[in-house]
Amino acid sequence: MMAHEQHSVLEPGTHDDEEHPPPRAAAPERSPRPRGRWLPPLLVVVLLAQMAAAMVTTAVQQTPTIDEPVYVATAADYLHEHRVRLNPEHPPLGKLVIAVGVAIAGPHVDTSYKGDQGQFGRHLLYESGNDPWRLMFWARLPVIALTLLFGLVVFAFARELAGSAAGLTALALYAFSPDVIAHGSLATLDVPAAGFVLTSAWLLWRARRRPRMYVPLAGAALGAALATKMSVLPVVPVLLALAAWAVWRGEAEDRRKRAALGAGVVAVAAVAVVWASYLVVDPRLRWSPEQPVPAVHGLKGLLVGLLPFPESYRDGVRIQFGLENYPWQGFLFGHLYTGSRWYYLPAALLVKTPLGMLALWACGAVVLLTVRRLRPAAPYVLLPAGVLLAAAMTGARDFGTRYAIFVPMFLAVAAGCVLAARWRWAPLATGALVLFVAVSSLLTCPYYLPYSNEAFGGPAETHLRLHDSNVDWGQDLGRLADRLHERYRGERIWLVYKGSGVPSYYGIHASDPRKVTPRQVRGLLVVSDSAVAKAQGRLAALIHSSRPVDSVGDSITIYRR
Repeated sequence: MMAHEQHSVLEPGTHDDEEHPPPRAAAPERSPRPRGRWLPPLLVVVLLAQMAAAMVTTAVQQTPTIDEPVYVATAADYLHEHRVRLNPEHPPLGKLVIAVGVAIAGPHVDTSYKGDQGQFGRHLLYESGNDPWRLMFWARLPVIALTLLFGLVVFAFARELAGSAAGLTALALYAFSPDVIAHGSLATLDVPAAGFVLTSAWLLWRARRRPRMYVPLAGAALGAALATKMSVLPVVPVLLALAAWAVWRGEAEDRRKRAALGAGVVAVAAVAVVWASYLVVDPRLRWSPEQPVPAVHGLKGLLVGLLPFPESYRDGVRIQFGLENYPWQGFLFGHLYTGSRWYYLPAALLVKTPLGMLALWACGAVVLLTVRRLRPAAPYVLLPAGVLLAAAMTGARDFGTRYAIFVPMFLAVAAGCVLAARWRWAPLATGALVLFVAVSSLLTCPYYLPYSNEAFGGPAETHLRLHDSNVDWGQDLGRLADRLHERYRGERIWLVYKGSGVPSYYGIHASDPRKVTPRQVRGLLVVSDSAVAKAQGRLAALIHSSRPVDSVGDSITIYRR
């Protein structure tokens, strides 16, 4: 009886007909390289260059958003103190990425300063002799670079599914996505975490053919996502199942072993990356929380205790669960409410996604599910995004589409697959919709945070329907200073600013209208649009009795009284 060759459980099994292959035919002469072969790489470069220009332009013009000072200060603390102390509710990897830029900027860090993470961030930027413009630009630059690299993943994923044209379509949607540009140009964690999840799904798709190479890499990418934001934890079972499915091949008796080993390799690699991110910061893994860590009971507490991560990671998860218990305020379609709405994120995505992109997302999902040769890819593209979106929809903080930034990444890949359908109108319609997306995106440059599509009135009317990081995240304080200097020099300023910037640093000398009687408020009333959305009592009365005269960045309104 013929003996079979031994083979790895992570490789497809060998068969008898492979041991005696037919004689090889004579190799055909090489045909000349097609003339248009250079076009796809050129278009990739053009699209990414456009995206880089948009993000850099945005980064150099925006003042610190609400979360950025905390992440930048934590990165600086990592570099100088080598400890996990600030911002434990997020793991270290994303802040280590930011730390690359912080190290280049070389700010002065007052390690003796005592204050919470928000106060430490403001102290670093505005009270330590540093240039906040320069420091924030360098802190944002590594995230910009990472966002561009994820664009290559989008292109490669879609190209492997449906060809170069599909890859270019997917990359175009990614590169012109206002949400991706807006948050990819900030020193925050949302885009890095989502991009690592996308990379893991793409590598698992590739693992179907070369599991020994791509299964460990997919685990490392998953670990990078987990080491950046804890909100990606719900996708872990999905990616482990996809890892098992990717290697479900070969002889029938080997399938269970293959599946278990594939999932195990991904899990071990992911856990190793999380541990490594903490060890890079502090090899001794010191942990002494400087803020109260809430107790988490029941099933959630049990699951947190079972996480195979450092204690500081588990305490970070507990802090996140504690934040979910706060009575946060939301704002949707002009309605202010306390708590959360399960439909908030789908509604916000409907407002803030270009219309052509929405159409291509829907068509792409249909194509993935109905075209036979693409159907195997549907779980790798649609399932991770769907599970993460469902988990995010249960959250208590209705603050913005940044909590669903993975949607434009994954669905860009799906949208590229529209060209694989045998629809005569598909190429022409796809091109027209991509052009519509590009024009809509370019018209909002460089004001990407408050973008909304034409059906909802465009960026100028976003504040009527949404708030917080959808519109006004404190990014326009510098622009406000320029506007006041150019048009309203010498006038009395009353300011209600929602953000982490320090107005006086930018030359804005203003008073708080909420601390005096309404009769005393005369001159210019300047209010962040998020504060307008949530205005009640005295501030609401002041706004209603004032006349709007100007808008800055579609995120701050200037009234005259």
